[in-house]
Amino acid sequence: MSDRIVLTRMVFVGRHGVIAGERLEDQPFEVDVELYLDLGPAGMTDDLAKTIDYREVFELCRATIEGPSHLLLEALAESIASGLLTRFAAGGVGEVKVRVRKPEVALPGLIESAEVEITRRA
Repeated sequence: MSDRIVLTRMVFVGRHGVIAGERLEDQPFEVDVELYLDLGPAGMTDDLAKTIDYREVFELCRATIEGPSHLLLEALAESIASGLLTRFAAGGVGEVKVRVRKPEVALPGLIESAEVEITRRA
């Protein structure tokens, strides 16, 4: 499937990390998602019911980042991917790509961010 919905640079505040202090203080996380599905019906009818509501995708990502702490970015990405595939399976989403970035990663030097990217299929 070549059609996709893409939401990029969603920013949420969470408490995740391997170092205990990272789970005590709020820090920003960025999330990108790509949902692969047939967008033809929505494009031809201009009907929201025939596609995925971006607000629901945004809220699922927010709930994951703002929810219980995880040690790893990998776990956050898996949780988001699993949630998206489960929530939107009936809407025709068969594959998702999720990127989670941590701009304030605790490393002993200059770094823009740490990021993981995963692709999962239903």
